[in-house]
Amino acid sequence: MIIIPIKEGESIERPLKRFKRKFEKTQGLRQLRARRYFIKKSEKRREEVLRAAYKQRKNTLEDQA
Repeated sequence: MIIIPIKEGESIERPLKRFKRKFEKTQGLRQLRARRYFIKKSEKRREEVLRAAYKQRKNTLEDQA
């Protein structure tokens, strides 16, 4: 649970901005979307391997250029 203290005399805009920043850092929305459906561990691992291979290929192409 994200807790944002509101200081005395502070407008609602600043705490709302702090909340949004904290929410992004904790990746709350990404977790909600990921938990929407069950994904097998083998499928998650396959996706991670494919993502890592893509990143590596992209980095090697940038190094050559």
